[in-house]
Amino acid sequence: MMTPELFRNALILTGPTGSGKSRLGVELAERLGAEIVSMDSMALYCGMDIGTAKPGPEERRRVPHHLLDVLDPWESASVAWWLEQAAACCGEIESRGQRVLFVGGTPLYLKALLRGLFDGPPADLEVRRQLTEEARQLGPQAFHDRLAQVDPVSAARLPPNDVRRIIRALEVWQLTGKPISEWQTQWAVASGQQAVHDRERADAPEESATSAALPTVHCPRPLPTVLCLDVPRAELYARIDRRVEEMVEAGLVEEVRRLRELPRPLSREASQALGYKEMFDYLDGKADLSETIARIQQRSRNFAKRQLTWFRHLPECRPATKELTFALWRLTMV
Repeated sequence: MMTPELFRNALILTGPTGSGKSRLGVELAERLGAEIVSMDSMALYCGMDIGTAKPGPEERRRVPHHLLDVLDPWESASVAWWLEQAAACCGEIESRGQRVLFVGGTPLYLKALLRGLFDGPPADLEVRRQLTEEARQLGPQAFHDRLAQVDPVSAARLPPNDVRRIIRALEVWQLTGKPISEWQTQWAVASGQQAVHDRERADAPEESATSAALPTVHCPRPLPTVLCLDVPRAELYARIDRRVEEMVEAGLVEEVRRLRELPRPLSREASQALGYKEMFDYLDGKADLSETIARIQQRSRNFAKRQLTWFRHLPECRPATKELTFALWRLTMV
């Protein structure tokens, strides 16, 4: 299991899409003497530049960036794979006496950095085949009901149409006799949540019950400092709408057309990326350009809303305005 201990000296800048993380990250890295490790699942892919708002050549000249353009668009990357790469980057950067600054908004990557990752038992192909057939016969709702009988915590978290993760949850239960939610909870406790609990009580205003309910476990060092860019909702949505229009003007249609002409089809993850899925529909004649732009804007706003929900439920995240980020980090580095 990859432990959060590996990342305790790192700084983390997160926030919803369109909040200005990438540009601010470069400014902060220059002032802090840091190198940036991307925490964006779509920035991993070569050729997906405009639609992912990937840092450009000038920004990369100013500050070294890591985990950008490391996969072909037909490849897939799991959270576990990314976490291993991130750990290797941290070790290499810190060995040169530089500070690590994670910048990005992929919620699962952020949670893995902070809590570690429960890998679970390896896949059992026969069990998985049986569960897949059962899911096909029962249908999503009945299959979801079966999970609720043995692991109500996971069932409450997973929607009935997320069949792949339901299969994995049932697979872990059949192989270990213990719900995957219980394994994950034990790992979260072992990752040292007491530090988060203490810091939240001391530094934060009224928070949700999430932080108050954290278990009491000794942790010798604090968790990484996570600052989450706080942008007023109306301003954030306006930024998102404007950015989508700018992406199209910058050549998003041509970028997506080039991806379609690659010798191999895009992976499931890459093909579902924000903006790309809608542009594929446009190229297939399923919508005109103005309708496509509106769809990308709406989907991006919805995604930002989901990101904000994730960040609110991670008590390590500390809301901060752009102007306060450097000052807050300087306090933690004294």
